[in-house]
Amino acid sequence: MNKAKRMILIIVAAVIALGIYYYAALPPLNIHSAEIWVFAGILILIIAGIYIRRKRLNAYELKESKGLKVIMGIFAAGVVVYLIGALLSSPIVNAKKYQQLLTVETGEFTKDIEELSFDQIPLLDRDSAALLGNREMGSMVDMVSQFEVDDLYSQINYQDRPVRVSPLRYASIIKWLTNNSEGIPAYIKIDMATQDTELVKLDQGMKYTTSDHFNRNIYRHLRFRYPTYIFNDLSFEVDEDGTPYWICPVKKYNIGLFGGVTIGRVVLCNAITGETQDYAIEDAPQWIDRAFSADLLVELYDYHGTLKHGFLNSVLGQKDCLATTDGYNYLAIDDDVWVYTGVTSITGDQSNVGFVLMNQRTMETRFYEVEGATEASAMASAEGQVQNLHYTATFPLLLNISGEPTYFIALKDDAGLVKMYAMVNVQKYQIVATGDTVSECEEEYTRLMYQSGIKEVEEDTREIRTVTGAVTKIAQAVVEGNSHYYLMIEGSDEIFDVSVADYIDVIRYNVGDYVTIEYKEGEETNTVLSVNRAEEPQA
Repeated sequence: MNKAKRMILIIVAAVIALGIYYYAALPPLNIHSAEIWVFAGILILIIAGIYIRRKRLNAYELKESKGLKVIMGIFAAGVVVYLIGALLSSPIVNAKKYQQLLTVETGEFTKDIEELSFDQIPLLDRDSAALLGNREMGSMVDMVSQFEVDDLYSQINYQDRPVRVSPLRYASIIKWLTNNSEGIPAYIKIDMATQDTELVKLDQGMKYTTSDHFNRNIYRHLRFRYPTYIFNDLSFEVDEDGTPYWICPVKKYNIGLFGGVTIGRVVLCNAITGETQDYAIEDAPQWIDRAFSADLLVELYDYHGTLKHGFLNSVLGQKDCLATTDGYNYLAIDDDVWVYTGVTSITGDQSNVGFVLMNQRTMETRFYEVEGATEASAMASAEGQVQNLHYTATFPLLLNISGEPTYFIALKDDAGLVKMYAMVNVQKYQIVATGDTVSECEEEYTRLMYQSGIKEVEEDTREIRTVTGAVTKIAQAVVEGNSHYYLMIEGSDEIFDVSVADYIDVIRYNVGDYVTIEYKEGEETNTVLSVNRAEEPQA
């Protein structure tokens, strides 16, 4: 084989190797991506190898070869540009720019966070949702041998309900070979408040997922459609009609070559058809919930909190430096999902100076100055209340209970099942209530707040009134374990509520008895203060 043919084969082999690398690694063709710099470096080294092979250079000739010096000079220049770019993109020289990436407003807790009814409180964390999802999948005998549940479990708002959704995935490469023509037939949907779990079957299967291969793999599908986009973490969501989509945020680099990452665009990919829609972040549809990942938002807030007085202060003096606590949770507010996490001094004391809410669709961030226990301290307090049961606390959810910032915590057994609930007052974390149900826990929590003086019994300013007449109707009922008699008086449509515990003599009265009742008006019934026999007027 002559030199020309051998060189052609070498070049073809190099091109094939680069093609395989690109197909497998999928580097974006964008100078802001570190991957493309690695790709370019490998390409230059391959060219250098081909040059050496073609020229058949010996050791001395290698040192003196001008062509090789040019090639390696380009490689060295690339390395220098990359390193300088990395330095100039870092917080070390751009602390002020990093600190201003996130705009933080001051919020009003009781105004921004409304009290939720019990059927709207997310009771499950991600691990508990995964247990329910796997249990539901295990009951589907026609699918369980071919598919399993993906571990994504994205939390979204679906038709004004907090839910987690996760697609199925092929159980193995063999199962993909036998099922990929029809696609993945369903996804799991779990209501976080009611714990209702549903396997949602689709009319057409999903053919673009993380468990697909070759060109139908969602990452490869996106790369070939958008070769220059640098995607952040993908999330799985469904629109208000239940159609599955991949939400694909596109990174925006605001500082130098590699720094100041936010989200500039978002691509929506229909998981069934593969059709995509590309939006600027401010124009993205309102139904999407997760354009900004929780980890990215937490990172941006940490820049905001630690770099107020420059990079050196964040490392050495640490004056006025604040950082988020370990862990986060989600709140549903106005059809958006907000990331919640506490804010504490960077010196790591055991109390929070407040907390932040960060919108995963818009990046809107609000800080609430509420001093109190860290989430870890609240979790320890909740576990201490049931230490004999050895339950484990989940990361708290922040709720507004009667105007008080309150940590709501699920307590799980060794099997990961939720067994009890706890409420811990953020500012006075010695107030800890537990209960087998949410309503029982809330009732105990309210009682403790009254007992400690956080809440005061409202003064009853209703006017005392009197009515006299014959009893026309008597009914008996038990309310919260206490017996009550309900009376109606001749000539009146009002209902009078008499507590047997407060006035035992009410059991002596019958229809037709003439009585005088002192009462205070209520919305549905009047609260009776006293009932006594009265003289019947003469005819």
